[in-house]
Amino acid sequence: MTAVVTATDGGDLDVETLPALPGLGGLYARGAASSGRIAAGRALPAIPGIGGGPAASEGVIALPRVAYRVAGVETARMGEHLRDYQRLLHEPGSDSLPAGFLHVLAFPLATAVMVRGDFPLPLLGMVHLANDVSLTRPVVLGERLEVRAWAENLRPHRRGVQVDLVAEVRVEDPSAAEPVLAWRGVSTYLAKGFQVPDAPGAAQGSSGAVSGTGSGAEGDREPEGAWVPPLPTGRWVLPAGTGRAYGAISGDRNPIHMSTLSAKAFGFPRAIAHGMYTAARALAEVGPARGATYRWTVEFARPVLLPGTVDVAITPVDATEGALDGAKPPGFTYLGWNSGRRTRHFTGTVTPL
Repeated sequence: MTAVVTATDGGDLDVETLPALPGLGGLYARGAASSGRIAAGRALPAIPGIGGGPAASEGVIALPRVAYRVAGVETARMGEHLRDYQRLLHEPGSDSLPAGFLHVLAFPLATAVMVRGDFPLPLLGMVHLANDVSLTRPVVLGERLEVRAWAENLRPHRRGVQVDLVAEVRVEDPSAAEPVLAWRGVSTYLAKGFQVPDAPGAAQGSSGAVSGTGSGAEGDREPEGAWVPPLPTGRWVLPAGTGRAYGAISGDRNPIHMSTLSAKAFGFPRAIAHGMYTAARALAEVGPARGATYRWTVEFARPVLLPGTVDVAITPVDATEGALDGAKPPGFTYLGWNSGRRTRHFTGTVTPL
């Protein structure tokens, strides 16, 4: 059986099968090197081996038409890892793999796409705008998985270009003709200063606010008095080691999350929490009402400095709100903010499927 991956533009991608899921440590080292190469190519486009010619100097880019695939991923021995994740994120103990854990599983393969030699955007400084995840089939310990990842949907943003990194987790079911799609995650990133072909000038787009391959602050500040937060349903008191703890679980040991010293090297006053830690913890707080399958979205705003306190509001959505004939299933919105500064950190939805 040959895997086929089709991008949103309708074209099939070349599938490259890797022997195993890569480790994030080596990928970040490659990402640092490729980021430097891309920066040098943009600054010195005419130098052979460094520059990319006129297109590079003008920031005109194209994504690789390639998808990575890893088959036969065993989950039977992931029990301890899953329990550690559940304890840290406040997920209930279960053999079911929550959507946030599946993101952790698939994220290295998506990162491998971003550090390819022909990926035109620099990993360092990438601004993480949003995630849209669907868990359409429960995944449990003991099942064998296939993981896929690719980049698509390059489009203009008022500060540069946006790109989607898509990852899928499929269950290898011997009774099915091909692995069954169970989880799909779309992570949207912004690369500043680049230009989509045929889209000159300052294009419009959402104003993201989380940066540094995942969680830094680059967005506009909340205007004073422009927003009044709701009543909180919870409060998180996050210690200084929160980033290190999630880094140990996820493998994402980006320096901006590890310590004040390493974060300052990237322009942050203190270490910041991983964006996906905050989103996954909000997902966990929705609890069993999300159902066995659900859609989970998040948009990031200002980062959470560590140590720090986050007020959170989980709000049920009326089943008929915005629906035609009451067809919309019930769900939840969630919001995290800094009550002292009245600045938003993240907002999202959880909708049973």
